[in-house]
Amino acid sequence: FVKRALSLLLLLILGVAIGGGAGYGAVLLFAKPGGSEPKAAATPAAEPPRSFVSSAKILAPLVFSDGRLAGYVNFDVSLEVASDKADMVTSKLPLMLHAINMRTWRTPLATGPDGLLANIGGFRDVVRAASTEAFGEGTVKRIAITRAEPA
Repeated sequence: FVKRALSLLLLLILGVAIGGGAGYGAVLLFAKPGGSEPKAAATPAAEPPRSFVSSAKILAPLVFSDGRLAGYVNFDVSLEVASDKADMVTSKLPLMLHAINMRTWRTPLATGPDGLLANIGGFRDVVRAASTEAFGEGTVKRIAITRAEPA
């Protein structure tokens, strides 16, 4: 047993020594003259600073999947945009609110047995589609729904 354990230990030591020697030899063989340290990877371009633009309170109908009206809900929404586009987004908020109104009446947002719970994910999808229509693709980075309450 001792002889077998020593031979396994010797094989491990020889393997590490041969592998390390081969790695060292490869560095010496393929190293560029004037320095063997690799250059740091190029850093990605820094993203522009972002800010949040808040919309006015949004009144949306809660509609069942069969089209029946269950009630209304008020949403507060903040849009994360590049700081240099915040003024443009603020000036075009009425276009986004219009696009939301055109979508919410045909999007089933009512959940729960009585339909009084709002489907927050569905509303976020509506806001994303409306913001793309109003501001262009990629302008809004994130959508934060900060309040949802029955109207």
